[in-house]
Amino acid sequence: MKERSSEMIGKKIIQSILEGEFSINEQLQPERDLATLFNVGRPTIREALQRLERDGWITIRKGLPAIVNDYWKQGNLMTIVNILQYHEEVPDEFIKYMLELRISLSPTYVKDAVVHNRVRVISLFVPLDELLNDAGSYADFDWNLQLGIAKLSSNPIYLLILNSFKDIYKKMAEKYFWNPEHRRKSYHYYAELLDAVLKGDVEATETITRKMMEASLILWSDKVKEGK
Repeated sequence: MKERSSEMIGKKIIQSILEGEFSINEQLQPERDLATLFNVGRPTIREALQRLERDGWITIRKGLPAIVNDYWKQGNLMTIVNILQYHEEVPDEFIKYMLELRISLSPTYVKDAVVHNRVRVISLFVPLDELLNDAGSYADFDWNLQLGIAKLSSNPIYLLILNSFKDIYKKMAEKYFWNPEHRRKSYHYYAELLDAVLKGDVEATETITRKMMEASLILWSDKVKEGK
């Protein structure tokens, strides 16, 4: 599908913000000037600015030019997705942030899903027997497992959060699973978690998941420090 003009303009403005051409708290050009710059009508510019405000990049002010937000403090999940889409390769620091987020979220939605849909959670592990030992296969399996478990949780917010990262999750996961030791540890985690689910040990599923999420963060941090 052809990208809308407003979407392309929005991406160019995000790029300008990330590259420092527009500073935090700096005003953007007025709508009429932006329309001239991008050779489009003002409605297209207005649509682009509204999207940027929705995604946490700017604040639109009545009668005044929009102002650039401190996107780390005023942004939202879409801001993070926009940043990651801008980079051809996912920065190491963002993988660290994602692993920290998983420590907070994953144990809770895993436990909740097991409580409400234990049999269906078990079915998500069927592909584990044929899991190939490469980064792409692990990234696919991990995404499908996490997404599937979140769907089976009684709280829809977990699924909404994961869906926000759909387009960039695999890129991050492949970078993490490129390390054979990370794959080995993860396979052990999957097997241990499945065993706990089969036994119906709800508390164990939460504990096992939290320990693995914490271990993953340590593994990744050590990798980054060693430059591997």
